[in-house]
Amino acid sequence: MSDGRIVVSGLTKQYRTVTAVDDLSFTVEPGRVTGFLGPNGAGKTTSLRMLLDLVVPTSGTATIGGHRYVDLPEPTRVVGAVLEASAAHAGRTGRNHLRANCIAAGLPLSRADEVLELVGLTPAADRKFKGYSLGMRQRLGIAAAMLGDPAVLVLDEPANGLDPEGIRWMRELLRGLAAEGRTVLVSSHLLNEMQALADDVVIVAAGRLVRQGPVADVVSSLSDGDHVEVFTPEPEKLRAALQGLGASVTADGGGSLAVAGVTAAVIGRAAHAADVVLHQLRTEHPDLEEVFLQLTHGKAAIR
Repeated sequence: MSDGRIVVSGLTKQYRTVTAVDDLSFTVEPGRVTGFLGPNGAGKTTSLRMLLDLVVPTSGTATIGGHRYVDLPEPTRVVGAVLEASAAHAGRTGRNHLRANCIAAGLPLSRADEVLELVGLTPAADRKFKGYSLGMRQRLGIAAAMLGDPAVLVLDEPANGLDPEGIRWMRELLRGLAAEGRTVLVSSHLLNEMQALADDVVIVAAGRLVRQGPVADVVSSLSDGDHVEVFTPEPEKLRAALQGLGASVTADGGGSLAVAGVTAAVIGRAAHAADVVLHQLRTEHPDLEEVFLQLTHGKAAIR
């Protein structure tokens, strides 16, 4: 498997008066799932299309393993991409669609059956594409991307149309492919799923990079860490007890307290010692959605 490191450097795309992508730079490492995130109109799809040489950049470069996509001698063996779930002839069966792709790429026809099994579509292999659900079309797109056993996967919103079981399947598949050393770049609007799936994230807004790094680092960069929601009929009494332990305590509305700096167990012991009744303790963890909204708030999609 060849080097699958993606390097985007100074990538810009100008459409007359609109800058879709603006001096964008980031890297995507092999062996990791990287989430490519941004609001609608942030330039994600345009960036992916420039990476795959479907759109010509105004300036800057995007390379895979040190090469532009167009310069790869056997691109299907290096990069598998899904940018459109419904990109197949309506009258073809799933198997025949994949076999046609095998012929075009110079791959053995047997590879079609192998990738159908990989994505769980073997039972529907001989059904026509026009009868496929959106979720089945997503699976077929991933099967087509995997035909060449590529080192790199580039997927634009691959979970669209998948039910919860399908989303779990997608997560396990992509994490498994990354564990084999492949580079996996995934754009998505499902932020909670990205927090569960991705190792790293690249967040863009208005065509510009706003944050890149491991998910845990990005989430912690704009949050105060875990805090505990405490529900008690005696908030002021508990507040005094906890502040004596060095905890940060603020009223959080609805008669609850938000407590930082101590664990739920410490709060429980302090409440017992102060003879305070507790109705509920709930540890809240910072999440990617909250940080994403902070980073992208107020940044216009186009200029």
